[in-house]
Amino acid sequence: MRYREVIRTPLWLLAIIYFFFLSLVISIWAALGNNSAIVSLVVLSLTLITIYLKSGLTIEVDENELRVGRAHLPREYFGNVVALDNQQVRTVRTRDADPAAYLAIRFWSPKAVQIFVNDVRDQTPYWLISTSQPQKLLSALKS
Repeated sequence: MRYREVIRTPLWLLAIIYFFFLSLVISIWAALGNNSAIVSLVVLSLTLITIYLKSGLTIEVDENELRVGRAHLPREYFGNVVALDNQQVRTVRTRDADPAAYLAIRFWSPKAVQIFVNDVRDQTPYWLISTSQPQKLLSALKS
């Protein structure tokens, strides 16, 4: 394994979601009473934990391929690989976006790497992958 990174949901976003969940629990408590509120609090707390665990983006690079989540791209199909800053990512994922591109982005991660695909059988022009360490990922992809 040359590179491995897991991008998790940040705590500030989880706190906002939990605030909305607690608002819902208070509404349930006001309408239905204590037992319903306790059940909804437990269910929504477990839902928040599930959101945290399932929303992580795993990026792995080894000597044979790149794996992002369940998708993988063999090294022989790597084209140009570019590290992007916040402004470049914003442009690539909005105005200059290609609908056929593979996007593994998280809005809370401002940096990314763009990998162009050199495969005539594949309609995907590039992969756009969020990362907190674009230079490390870039060097792992190029080595």
